[in-house]
Amino acid sequence: MKKTLLTLAILSTTAAYADEGMWMPQQLPQVAKQLKAAGLKLDPAGLTKLTEFPMGAIVSLGGCSASFVSPQGLVATNHHCVYNSVAVNSTPQRDLLANGFLAKSFADELPASPGSRIWVTKDVSNVSTKVISADVAKLNGKARIDGIEKNEKSLVAECEKDPGHRCTVASYYGGLEFYLIKQLEIRDVRLVHAPPAGVGKFGGDTDNWMWPRHTGDYGFYRAYVSRDGKAADYATDNVPYVPKHFLKIAKEGVKEGDFIMVLGYPGRTDRHRLPSEVAFTFDWNYPAFVKTSGETLAIIERETSNDPALKLKYAGQVAGVNNYYKNRKGMLNSYEGSDILARKTREHAELKAWVNASPARQKEYAADIEQAEKLIAERDAQMKRDYFLGASSPRLLGTARTLYRLANESTKPDAERKSGFQTRDLARLQSGVAGLDRTYDEKVDKALVLNSLVKYAAQPAAGRYANFDAAMGIKDGMSEAELKALLARLYAGSKLGDAKQRSAWLKMTPAEFKASDDSFIKVAVAMYDGSLQREAENEELGGKVQQAYANYMKAKIAYMNSKGQAVYPDANGTLRVTFGRIAGRDHGADGTGAWTAFTTVKGVAAKATGEGEFNAPAKQLAAIKAKDFGQYVDAKLKTVPVNYLATLDITGGNSGSAALNSKGEFIGLAFDGTLDSIISSWDFNKANTRDIQVDVRYILWNMKHVDHADNLLKEMGVE
Repeated sequence: MKKTLLTLAILSTTAAYADEGMWMPQQLPQVAKQLKAAGLKLDPAGLTKLTEFPMGAIVSLGGCSASFVSPQGLVATNHHCVYNSVAVNSTPQRDLLANGFLAKSFADELPASPGSRIWVTKDVSNVSTKVISADVAKLNGKARIDGIEKNEKSLVAECEKDPGHRCTVASYYGGLEFYLIKQLEIRDVRLVHAPPAGVGKFGGDTDNWMWPRHTGDYGFYRAYVSRDGKAADYATDNVPYVPKHFLKIAKEGVKEGDFIMVLGYPGRTDRHRLPSEVAFTFDWNYPAFVKTSGETLAIIERETSNDPALKLKYAGQVAGVNNYYKNRKGMLNSYEGSDILARKTREHAELKAWVNASPARQKEYAADIEQAEKLIAERDAQMKRDYFLGASSPRLLGTARTLYRLANESTKPDAERKSGFQTRDLARLQSGVAGLDRTYDEKVDKALVLNSLVKYAAQPAAGRYANFDAAMGIKDGMSEAELKALLARLYAGSKLGDAKQRSAWLKMTPAEFKASDDSFIKVAVAMYDGSLQREAENEELGGKVQQAYANYMKAKIAYMNSKGQAVYPDANGTLRVTFGRIAGRDHGADGTGAWTAFTTVKGVAAKATGEGEFNAPAKQLAAIKAKDFGQYVDAKLKTVPVNYLATLDITGGNSGSAALNSKGEFIGLAFDGTLDSIISSWDFNKANTRDIQVDVRYILWNMKHVDHADNLLKEMGVE
């Protein structure tokens, strides 16, 4: 790789902790000494090769991470990552969530939830100078955004000439650098195995983000392709994908102090944010999110309480909302009384002092740092103003707006269409439109929308979106009863709740949309021009932010390098590596006693109540009582380990990431962090930060002694 700003940012690594850092694979040679000192037996240079071992075995599910663990396309990930696929295949008569699922043959495997994908990264290349070309560098505002988008689409189009691949351009360091990522898009994904919720979700929301933990958070998919080995839609004659590389199960168990690394796709961290962004997030955004999420959970519970089938429809959404609800509350608790904002403010002031200490640096950076601060404040104010707007829109209206936008974009040459509405996006759009029924109910949706709409409509007219109000029929001073009646008319006047009617609109022209009497279609048409204007205004602001923020990050990298400190980019959903060691903590949360590194099945039996979140399966409890552990007993623990702590730097999106030992062997799956350390997404805390893995020995023990998944164990090379 040629020397870039990213390379320069990590030339000095002596100040970086082995535990801290979500490193791009290309960066690993720069931290080779740390990796070796931590215990890695592989050549760090080999980890940069995305199509070789072990990187070639690591995949993304788009929101979760996963890995190939057999030569027949078997994919290991977390239970909560396959949860929605289990839910959509469940019925009250065949409740796979409660009872678990095991396919004893390929023919028994079930289609994953609509839109499921397995993404296999094939190549990553630096395209910074192609995205911010000489011509684009001269532009600002919306013109800059348009120029960037045009260049990105050109790069993607060229990359996707290789059939079956999906290419994206990812931004790093706040828009300072751009990388083109090429991935094989596997569209036929099938559910293979998931333990009962009493294993895979043991402890539920009570134990989520907590330690000690006893959750068997694992599940399996399989990737399928056409008979000629190409990516293809679901078909009964498709065959399992044969990966070039897959992970082998470690034959030796892990112990405290061992080297560990996790390979996956962390979603987002915010460690390079401005102090004003920190203040806005923790003083307003997260508190608002927590309040809204609590209301959402209560509404869904109320509306589905007497309907098991409906409860299954919303199980995936409830699990997702609950996860972030507890996450944000934990963040706020960690932030309260901390010095994070004061420290970030001081560090930012020191950066500006360093910039202003040199006329050359002042000329290069000072104006953009000031501009970034101003623009971010403007963006945050806009977000606050529009907070209730999105949730005030019925899901069918959102679908109608997407369909009408597609109809309009389809009148243009493909290269000129807005990203997200090109020919390459049609399969995803079609899948989303067709699969809406599995996770949607009018009664529940109406209740959720009404809750938000009442708050939105109570704002002064100046704080609302006039285009939305006019299209929906919202007026000043409307009561809750009036808003409820308005929604009733809108839902009753639409046929988009019918899957066939909905899918038919995928092929309609703009003229046919304008002629429609469907209530949601009419609102979508009425909002269209105003939405385009609003989009243009947002892009004008976005272009200015990108330009200023990128230069702010350039200044920050130069400043940190001047102090001998490494700089890794914030997580952005792309492949990263983090490494550290298996370790407990000499202090628990809130001053409680020390945390041991491992939990065991003894804790499962102790917590099991036979109901609710701690409803461990009877056959599992019987196996624990009989000490039917086979080869999966830990010599020191004298029983089967369940979960273990490590000093790894992970965040949302790392769920399902493969945990590997010093030889690159599979030792478990990362699935969570501890509540008092999740603030590390904003501010890494070396003393507190621990992530949680499910031990591969617990996975194998359940599969062998409880669920009798001998076919899968044999496939994975486990005797």
